[in-house]
Amino acid sequence: MPTAPGSRPPGTDALDAIVGQWERERPDLDPVPMALLGRITRLYWMVDERLNLVFGRFGLGRGEFDVLGTLRRSGPPFELTAGELSGSMMVTSGAVTKRVDRLERAGLVGRRTAEGDARGRLIRLTEEGRELIDRAVTAHVENERRLVSGLTAEEQETLSGLLRRLTLTMPDARP
Repeated sequence: MPTAPGSRPPGTDALDAIVGQWERERPDLDPVPMALLGRITRLYWMVDERLNLVFGRFGLGRGEFDVLGTLRRSGPPFELTAGELSGSMMVTSGAVTKRVDRLERAGLVGRRTAEGDARGRLIRLTEEGRELIDRAVTAHVENERRLVSGLTAEEQETLSGLLRRLTLTMPDARP
């Protein structure tokens, strides 16, 4: 039975239709990688939107949440250099500086000169910042739990392991 325009058979997604079109038009191509990476990309967009809603409830963007979370998970004294933050968050030092500037203006982090290195700066979570990130990360984890609730615990472990393996085996992106 044909489906109505714009509708999909149960248990299928938009990528199934795209793959079907490529299979029809270019049967010489293997569309499996296209489907896999297409789903990962679409999933990223969906997840990003839903994560940002929670961050926004705390007056944070993803970048600010990352800085506060990185400082919090570093343990007492909740203090890191800009370089350590940059490395842990996998962003440039310039991106860290902009985020830290915003958080400092909000009173959520402070900066101080590193002992023994007048040029070095340490970024430290303030008490207000720690209280905020503790509330935000609790809401974030609950949101993430809700987002993956369509999978069993075993499926979540399996998918996490497969994605880890893909990450570790991803070739250099440059052709």
